[in-house]
Amino acid sequence: MSKTLVQEQFGKNAAGYLTSTPHALGKSLERLVALTAPQKDWRALDVATGGGHVAYSFAPHVERMWATDITQEMLDLVKAEAAKRGLSNIRTAYAKAEALPFEDLSFDLVTCRIAPHHFDSIPHFLDEVRRVLKPSGVFAVVDNVVPAGSVGDYVNAFERFRDPSHLRAWTMEEWCAALKAHGFAVGHEEQLFKQMEFKSWAARHDANMQAFLRSMLAQATPEVKATLEPKGEGHELTFRLSEGLFIARRA
Repeated sequence: MSKTLVQEQFGKNAAGYLTSTPHALGKSLERLVALTAPQKDWRALDVATGGGHVAYSFAPHVERMWATDITQEMLDLVKAEAAKRGLSNIRTAYAKAEALPFEDLSFDLVTCRIAPHHFDSIPHFLDEVRRVLKPSGVFAVVDNVVPAGSVGDYVNAFERFRDPSHLRAWTMEEWCAALKAHGFAVGHEEQLFKQMEFKSWAARHDANMQAFLRSMLAQATPEVKATLEPKGEGHELTFRLSEGLFIARRA
C-alpha cells in the first residue's frame, strides 16, 4: 500500500518533530495542561500525536494515555521516547483521526495539537472525538489558524508550498462554529502567536524553493505582512504564525 502525502512528509521528518521548538516547547503545550486540569483516574487520548509532546505532558497526570498517529515512524519514536522518560502508562496505536479504533464513551479527555490542518476531514474528526468521549468529557484542540478572506488564503498557500500535506488552516470563527455544530460546548478559546525561524522552517527544501518562500514573505501585501510579521533577513529571518486553542466539553 502506498503511503499518503502526510505519511511521507511526517515519516521522513519524524526525528525532527521530537526536537522542533514549536512542537516541543510552544506556549500551547503548557496551556493545555493548565486549562484542562487532568485527573489521576482519567483515560486520555492524543490524536495525531506526532512527536508525542502532548502525550508526554499529560501522562504523569492521568491513569492511561493513548497516543495515535498514521505514521509508523512517529509511533516508533513515541514508544522509545516514552520508555526513556519512564512513562509506562503511554500506549500507542495506528489510527486515522477520522476513524479512531476505540469504543464509544471511552475517554475522559481527548487532545489534538497542531495537526487538524493536515486532516482529510475535520468535521469527521470532530464526530469521532465526540463518539469516544464520555458524557461531559473534555476536548482540547490546538491548531494553526488564519484570518478570514484573502489574507488567510495567502498564509495557507505559503504553508502549503513548504509542506504539501498542509491542507487548510481554519479561522477562529470556523473552529467555534464547527465545535458547536458537532456537539461540543466551548468553554475557553484563545489565540496564541509563535515566532518561526525561517531557516529551520524551510530547511527541508533546496535553495530554489527557499528563495521562493522568502519572496512570498518579501512581496506580500501590507495586510499579509501584518499577519506574518516578517523580520530580519538571511539566516536571521523570522515570521509569526497563529494558533487557536479551544477547550470544550461533550454536550
